Amino acid sequence: MSTIEKDFDRLAQLDDGGWTQNNHYHDFLLQYVPVDCVNALEIGCGTGTFSRRLAKKARQVVAIDLSPEMIRVARSRSAQVPNVEYRCADIMGCDFPAAQFDCVATIATLHHLPLKEVILMARETLKPNGVLIVLDLFELDRNLLTLAGWRDLLLNTCALGMSTGLRLLHNGRLKPPREVRAAWEAHGKTDTYLTLAEVRALSADILPRANVRQHLLWRYSLIWEKPPQPN
Repeated sequence: MSTIEKDFDRLAQLDDGGWTQNNHYHDFLLQYVPVDCVNALEIGCGTGTFSRRLAKKARQVVAIDLSPEMIRVARSRSAQVPNVEYRCADIMGCDFPAAQFDCVATIATLHHLPLKEVILMARETLKPNGVLIVLDLFELDRNLLTLAGWRDLLLNTCALGMSTGLRLLHNGRLKPPREVRAAWEAHGKTDTYLTLAEVRALSADILPRANVRQHLLWRYSLIWEKPPQPN
């Protein structure tokens, strides 16, 4: 985790708040925040882009990140958003009470963590009818002897074109700055991802009726509503 912390301290200093493959899906994710959401938790909040938008739908947001620099930048950008509480912490060391949150969200963070343990923790800390919202990366099927492999090759080609076009449209450039690309490349050497089949198998085991959906820009979403309290 110390390596990841250092990586994201560096990346926080390079963040310009522009378009990314993650914030491209923020509108999609926000539609699943419960109506009249009181308490929300974001795991891996980064510079707080999603936390600030979540704060418009929730009365109070707790936003956690391992990187002190990410938290520093998030706080500096959130002076006008008083209902977000940023905490620099390792989520694996946090002990939240059961049934505390109406919504738990996490974006591009779970692949750094023991997925099953974090999802079980999120499940426990959700209130009945609370919603878990996940966006993360997955490993493409690269076996061209299978239909899934050819499908993922086609989707990857489409994603490259779409990502480049959207970056040009929103950020005015075809590629991120060289220093940013170098930082992400260095960080990526420590990243590992589950396949979509593995994500679906795990969610079927511990999150019955979860909706797992593949998205074009190398992401998947997982949306799960906790069952109501039995009468």
